[in-house]
Amino acid sequence: MKKVVLGVGNRLSRDDGAGPSLIDRMRDMAWTAIDAGTSLENLSGKIREMVPDLLVIADAAEMGLPPGSLRRLPLDATDRMLASTHGLPLLFVIGMFRSAARDTVLIGVEPGDLSLGEGLSPPVQAAVDRLRHLLETDAIDRIPTLEDRGPEGAAR
Repeated sequence: MKKVVLGVGNRLSRDDGAGPSLIDRMRDMAWTAIDAGTSLENLSGKIREMVPDLLVIADAAEMGLPPGSLRRLPLDATDRMLASTHGLPLLFVIGMFRSAARDTVLIGVEPGDLSLGEGLSPPVQAAVDRLRHLLETDAIDRIPTLEDRGPEGAAR
């Protein structure tokens, strides 16, 4: 099974760097890990060529939950993601990825600190570590969906 994870975000805006930070921690795993930075749309051609069985897009997302909470987001919930594109609607960009992969999953990490600077807040760092473990053990389905308001940040 060909698995690809895209980490989206700005490393210079603290917790918005959750996606790229995840990629840094996945270099030794059986996933193809790509740091999309702040230009998600630039990778659509590459993903189309790869034709992954599973594409995971990880980004900081404002979901109204405690910092560090992880949630699987519906593919049309792009208004919660902090990612932006250069002119294309984010929902359109996600649609391009969705058509390139057999299965596409959006993972949101609730940020706590979006101020200028590098480094993740402790709750977001812990969430990135949890997400890495869940991807490594093929337990992505244990991440609650956004509608599921179970124990905050808990991956059940």
